Amino acid sequence: MKAVRTVSYIAALAIVLLASCKGGEEQTNTEADAKAQVKVEASRIAPVENVAEFTGSVEAFRQNHIAPSVPVRIDKIYVEVGDMVTENQLLVQMDNAQLHQAKVQLDNLELDYKRLDTLYRVGSIPQQQVDQIRTQLEVARTSYNNLKENTQLRSPINGIVTSRHYNDGELYSPTPTATGKAAVIAVMQLKPVKVLINVSEEYFPSVKPGMGVKVMLDIYPNKEFNGKIHLIYPTIDPATRTFTIEVTVPNSDLAIRPGMFARVKLDFGTMEQVLVSDLAIIKQAGTNDRYVFTVTDGVATRKQITLGRRVGSSYVVLSGLKANEQVVVAGQAKLLDQSLVELVK
Repeated sequence: MKAVRTVSYIAALAIVLLASCKGGEEQTNTEADAKAQVKVEASRIAPVENVAEFTGSVEAFRQNHIAPSVPVRIDKIYVEVGDMVTENQLLVQMDNAQLHQAKVQLDNLELDYKRLDTLYRVGSIPQQQVDQIRTQLEVARTSYNNLKENTQLRSPINGIVTSRHYNDGELYSPTPTATGKAAVIAVMQLKPVKVLINVSEEYFPSVKPGMGVKVMLDIYPNKEFNGKIHLIYPTIDPATRTFTIEVTVPNSDLAIRPGMFARVKLDFGTMEQVLVSDLAIIKQAGTNDRYVFTVTDGVATRKQITLGRRVGSSYVVLSGLKANEQVVVAGQAKLLDQSLVELVK
C-alpha cells in the first residue's frame, strides 16, 4: 500500500514539472513572438552638392511716387504710362502762381540786402539792420526753392512711368491712390530688378553679399538669369525660422518685369552631410513632422528629424540623426518608441 502511494506521488510530481516546463516554453515563445522583425540600414555621410531653391516675386529695384507736398492745380503732365524717363527729367508742371510771387519777393530782398550791405560798409547803418535783412533773405530763398521743387516735379531716378493718376488741369489732392500712396505719377527703376526670398535659417552663416545666384522665371522656360545677393536682412523670423535676402538681376534688356514669379537657386558648393534612405522616413499624421526609428541593442528608438533636399533615393538629414546609426527601413509601421525588435536580413 505504501509503495502504491509512493508511485502515485512520483507520478504527480512528474506531471507538475512537465507542466511547468511547458509553461516556461510557451512564455519564451510568446516573448519571442512579441519582437517585431525589422530591417535596418546605416545612415551615412557623403559629399552632397548643396544647392537650395527658393521662390519669390520680381519687384522694381526702386519705386518713387511723385507728388507735391501741398494741394495745387496741375498745369501739364509731360509723360505717359510706359514712357522711359531719366534722372532729373521734368515730369509734371504744377501751377506756378505761388512760385512767381515767391520769386518776386526773393528778388526784392536780394536788392535790399545789396543796398544795405553797401551802406553798412561805409558806416551809415548798424550791423543789426544788415543781419535782419540777411535772415529775411535766407528764409525767402528757402521758401522759393521749396516751392520750385513742388512746382516742377522731376524724376529722381532713371526708370519707366508705371502709373498716372491725374490729368492736366485737375487739382492734386494728397488722398492715397489704389497703391496706398498719394501721387500724380509713379516711376519704377527696372535696371536692375530685385527678388525678395525667404531663406531657411540654416543657410544664414553661408550667404554673403555679392554672392552669385541663378534666377529662373516660369515665363522663360529653360533660361537662367545671373543675379547676385544685394542685401541680407539681419534678423530671423521666429515664426518661420527664415530670413530675407534681396537678390538683384541686371535686366539690361527689360525682359524681366515686376510681378513675375521667380525661382532663385543658391549654390553653396559641396558639403559632407548625413544621408538616410527614403524608406526609413515616416510622416506624422496631421503635421509636417518627420521621424525615423533607430535600433540599439534590440530596442527601437523614435527620433524626430529635419530633412533637407532629396539626393537620389535618400534625403539629407539636417538635424536629429548622426552618421552610422542603424535606421529601420522595413517593418517600422507598427513600431512604438522603445519597442523590442529582431533584426532580419
